[in-house]
Amino acid sequence: MQTPDIQKFCQLGQDVIDIEAKAVAALKDRIGEDFARACSYLLECKGRIVVLGMGKSGHIGNKIAATLASTGSPAFFVHPGEASHGDLGMITHQDCVLALSNSGETRELLEILPMLKWLSVPLIALTGKPHSSLAQAATINIDVSVTLEACPLGLAPTSSTTAALAMGDALAIALLQARGFTTADFARAHPSGSLGLRLLLRVDGLMHTGLALPRIAEDATLREALLEMTQKKLGMTTISNAQGHLQGIFTDGDLRRAFERDIHLQTTLIKDVMTRQCKTIQPGMLAIEALQLMETYKITSLVVTEVDQTIVGVLHMHDILRAGLAC
Repeated sequence: MQTPDIQKFCQLGQDVIDIEAKAVAALKDRIGEDFARACSYLLECKGRIVVLGMGKSGHIGNKIAATLASTGSPAFFVHPGEASHGDLGMITHQDCVLALSNSGETRELLEILPMLKWLSVPLIALTGKPHSSLAQAATINIDVSVTLEACPLGLAPTSSTTAALAMGDALAIALLQARGFTTADFARAHPSGSLGLRLLLRVDGLMHTGLALPRIAEDATLREALLEMTQKKLGMTTISNAQGHLQGIFTDGDLRRAFERDIHLQTTLIKDVMTRQCKTIQPGMLAIEALQLMETYKITSLVVTEVDQTIVGVLHMHDILRAGLAC
């Protein structure tokens, strides 16, 4: 086996990245009226966005369909070769078609154009040839042409497929924004794995409640607060009034500051040394939002309250770590 020429291989790889990066950068100037009109058609689609493409364009189309579907725009991929053998029945007059072909002359796509026209569905094409048959037949054509393929033979689709994929992402994310697609919406499409965990796990599924919740009355002493903190082992305790509403918290940090003032454990009331303004979160909120609050304010626990400030739980950073939401 020959010794690999490390420098040569690295240079070849860098050349490919440079060529494809320029191809993608050139798309920015083509985001204009046609792009906006395409987004309008896709946004107003009452059915599904049907993505078509052959060969490498088919692989890219499959990924674009998946991205659309996961970001709030129902979509699926149909193989053009199978479409003329029965799969055209998957397309209805309420759908919108997104067709990919670098040449714009893909035979399998052109063969089903009459049926798409009969269905009166909007046809949005991503082609590298604005004067091609597909581009001319489309309701809207978006130019994804490239000046150079990264393949030195000019044969393997490389820059052209990268450009088409980037334009598909641009359409998907523009639609996501226009739909007001939220984190919760995204979670419903990604319920499994670490992504689903980050998006679906809520505060009320992790918080300490009942007897595990550190809580004392506002007329309790500092000594009683320390006993509660020691027993519940969260490094803090909540302080509530007779109605169960949050009045403040007392933490290890508050304890250090209290000792600096040379106060008496037996006689000092907790309401005189507690922190009144503390960060809270509601039980239905996402655990990942709680983590973001902790990181922003550099704290290790949050009091979980209802809207009226009734204490229902405490969430600690350790709970989030055990759930696998943070490293």
